[in-house]
Amino acid sequence: MDIRPINDEYSVSGQITVDELDEIKAMGFKSIVSHRPDHESPDQPEFAAIAARAQELGLEIRHIPVGPMGVTADAVSAMVDALDELPRPMLGYCRSGARSTNIYGQTQHLRG
Repeated sequence: MDIRPINDEYSVSGQITVDELDEIKAMGFKSIVSHRPDHESPDQPEFAAIAARAQELGLEIRHIPVGPMGVTADAVSAMVDALDELPRPMLGYCRSGARSTNIYGQTQHLRG
């Protein structure tokens, strides 16, 4: 797991696993946003499995998939809502962390 901080409220990572959620919680994260669509690759865990364990640990979690069409206006709007509603620090993840970084960057001019 390669977690890269963007700032004090938001960090990004490539794909996480159910087993890594305990460590993510221990690192102090309070919420997680998945930007990876289910079934993007055959070896990735489904969002539902990540979400179930995250909720058991008291982590809030959202699924805002960013697929082959790239970051859409709806995805940016959903990410703004997540940033306004979920506790921080927050971890965003996708396959490599790039989409999670990109969508966060696109929210910054909207959050003023």
